[in-house]
Amino acid sequence: MLVVDSQVHIWENVMLPPIHRQVETYSKDDLLQEMKTAGVDAVLLHPPGAIPGGNELALEAAAAHPDKFAVLGWVPPDSPDESRELLEERLKLPGMLGLRYIFMQPERQAWPHDGTMNWVYEVAEEKGIPVGLLAHDFLPTVGEIATKHPGLRILIDHLGVSPFLKDQEAFDTLPDLVALAKYPNVAVKLSGAPSNSTEEYPYKNIHDNIERLFDAFGPDRSFWGTDLSRMPCSYRECVTMFTEELSWLRGDDLDLVMGRALCNWVGWNLSD
Repeated sequence: MLVVDSQVHIWENVMLPPIHRQVETYSKDDLLQEMKTAGVDAVLLHPPGAIPGGNELALEAAAAHPDKFAVLGWVPPDSPDESRELLEERLKLPGMLGLRYIFMQPERQAWPHDGTMNWVYEVAEEKGIPVGLLAHDFLPTVGEIATKHPGLRILIDHLGVSPFLKDQEAFDTLPDLVALAKYPNVAVKLSGAPSNSTEEYPYKNIHDNIERLFDAFGPDRSFWGTDLSRMPCSYRECVTMFTEELSWLRGDDLDLVMGRALCNWVGWNLSD
């Protein structure tokens, strides 16, 4: 079985926000070592949202280890002329498969609503690349985007929940995300799940929520992942929570959720 993580960050000489590991550097070599121990074959790298040089660091990792890393990067949506050119250049680089955006910084919170992102969706649809969104606070808007851009593959982060909430409160947005399953161009990352529970491994109190998302989106649009730097458990336990603890996830469905479906969605040609 191919095991591919739908989200991990690497960074250098900077501290990420407190919900992440508080180390100044977490390199591709650090990640490769953890992947080996955990039994993870490959990782879709996400440059941290506001870190200078994050795209370059991730793309360097993908160039050095194309069988281990690919990238959902980002270009500034609020400077479209310069960013169009930058995106053209980055898409020529090995491993650059698409884009991903978060909007938690105050100056970015209006972007999903004020038209700033419109050109990004248009260009991504035209070029056939996916766009990932941390969208827990504007999920209904994603339906509008999916309708307007039916050829755009949209990837919703972290089960559609806030990374800051726990237990059932975190999943208050679940109905809004389930409603998006009717759009064939919307998929969900089942990433970050352990961090949304106050229980110990295997975090049984959130299993039903994961199953509800799987039932809605199916194995072809549900992707295992971690956001490793903020997980409360080991990398291996992030894997086994899905491969051993979810009794309803077995066989071909498990194979798809643990990596094959993600590769299909983002266009990453990996072999077992």
